[in-house]
Amino acid sequence: MNDKLFVDVLGLLPKNLMSRVVGAAAHAPLPGAITRASIRAFARMYDVDLEEAEQPLESYATLGEFFARRLRLGARPIDRRPGVVISPADGKILNFGVITDGTLLQAKGRRYRLDELLGDKDEAAAFTNGSWATVYLSPRDYHRVHHPVEGEVRAARHIPGHLWPVNNAAVTHVADLFCVNERLVTYVDSPLCKAATVMVGATSVGHITAAYDPSVATNRGGSGRRVDYTRPTRVARGDELGTFHLGSTAIVIFARSDLDFGDLTPDAPIRMGQALARTRTQK
Repeated sequence: MNDKLFVDVLGLLPKNLMSRVVGAAAHAPLPGAITRASIRAFARMYDVDLEEAEQPLESYATLGEFFARRLRLGARPIDRRPGVVISPADGKILNFGVITDGTLLQAKGRRYRLDELLGDKDEAAAFTNGSWATVYLSPRDYHRVHHPVEGEVRAARHIPGHLWPVNNAAVTHVADLFCVNERLVTYVDSPLCKAATVMVGATSVGHITAAYDPSVATNRGGSGRRVDYTRPTRVARGDELGTFHLGSTAIVIFARSDLDFGDLTPDAPIRMGQALARTRTQK
């Protein structure tokens, strides 16, 4: 099946319902031996490094719990040099650059609007001349997302939507993919600049939770909501921001255009905590 046909067929299916079913199955309690066998099979299939997990395999009650695992202390060193923004997640770089005419690159020949991604024209205005990078998380990757900069969490917004996959076929053929999928936007005021981290849901990945506010979560139905914090939560670079309860994509947006992405290239692997870019004045 070619990519275009795959996307056309998927468009006919109830993707959000499918995702809830998959999520329920992943978190269904099973006998310990079956759970351990399932986790080992998943780890072999996707070449997951079990040595990095915070807990031994036997400690995870379900496959879903293992999927959302934390890593052992020190597994991801954080680049704390001045002027550095870090990758929010493990994965591979899809694309990056300077926001042009209020748009970001999705794939070759396909762009999408920043205000539609954020669901807010006023918020988008602060990032109009900024920069961005997109990180794709595969099933093998660690699925917690972390803050790319230090600062204060000032607002969050859950935007309901579809749950298309975010694989190459969908990125290439689904218009405005990141703007139509369910997502959670976290805004941070940082000494470096304003930053927004967009966690984008996908097929089987409708559920996203926020570490800074247990009441903020996606795939719960309803019309979504925005939360403005009168007492912002202070966060350090590399602190946990949220969790994908299966895999997806994280887009980080910065309100400055003078970030140097160095020798970063599309499809390059990256780990949470590694330098994503630096301000040119700090080179």
